[in-house]
Amino acid sequence: MLIETETTPNPSTLKFLPGRPVMEAGTRDFADPEEAETSPLAEALFTLGDVEGVFFGRDFVSVTVGAGSDWRDAKPQVLGVLLDHFAGGAPLFRDLPNNGIDVAGDEELPSDPEDADIVDQIRDLIDTRVRPAVAKDGGDIVYRGFQKGTVFLAMHGACSGCPSSTATLKQGIEQLLKHYVPEVAEVRAI
Repeated sequence: MLIETETTPNPSTLKFLPGRPVMEAGTRDFADPEEAETSPLAEALFTLGDVEGVFFGRDFVSVTVGAGSDWRDAKPQVLGVLLDHFAGGAPLFRDLPNNGIDVAGDEELPSDPEDADIVDQIRDLIDTRVRPAVAKDGGDIVYRGFQKGTVFLAMHGACSGCPSSTATLKQGIEQLLKHYVPEVAEVRAI
């Protein structure tokens, strides 16, 4: 089995492509070993020591290492864990409700019902233009709310903690949304 790797804009994160689906639907972000207990793969990656974040996309796994870690040392270890998991056919998640996902943690901010059409436009732009582009870089950006002209987005995977994430958010996503949805005044990460 061959697992390809790609760099991301975040120098601490590498994207691993196992050549098969990882998640059937959605994405999953693990920020610490406690969250990773729901997934044998994420848990195994965190045991490597240098790993500070794991993100599952549709067809990739992004792994983030801590400051001062060297990918030359960590990459073979990560590849070994991924090869063992995918070649062995192990389940991605333990048998838990919602795959162990904290549904409450994914709640959206309340928005004004009068803004429903605006929210639909924003969601459509995020889902069709932003998320596919960000997934290519090993991350995900998820809509979390719209209040008083401000769009709130959650950043996951390679996007979380990326040095260029602020530029992407302000100069890319914010400009795109302002262009198509004049009611948008600002975009913020939460």
